[in-house]
Amino acid sequence: MAQKQDVQKVIETFFEGFHKRDTLVLQSTCSDKIILQSITESAIKGNKLSSESPKEFFRSIAKIPANLKFFEKIISYNIQIDGSMAHVWTPYEFYINDKLSHSGVNTFTLFREKDNWKIIYLIDTRRK
Repeated sequence: MAQKQDVQKVIETFFEGFHKRDTLVLQSTCSDKIILQSITESAIKGNKLSSESPKEFFRSIAKIPANLKFFEKIISYNIQIDGSMAHVWTPYEFYINDKLSHSGVNTFTLFREKDNWKIIYLIDTRRK
């Protein structure tokens, strides 16, 4: 149970950094070799898989205008752990200026090195 709490805390810290646009906090939760991908689902345009480098991701977070209000609401956490690997499934709703923008699911894969869990893979789905 404590391990699940430790894993969930890493994800919560990731989102704290995200909402504050604090790339140092974000980076503290991620492996240097993190893989970042998104699946955008659209009935009109079809489904699209995109990848982003860690550098691009952190830069995009830092560039979010201060006057833009955004919030990713995590609906639930489904955490599975096997040894030094954890998988976390988090349905979410994403709001921009208090208006629902899109929703989907994040999946995080984490690796425990020594006593620290780090996010090594993040993929999400996005639909309007």
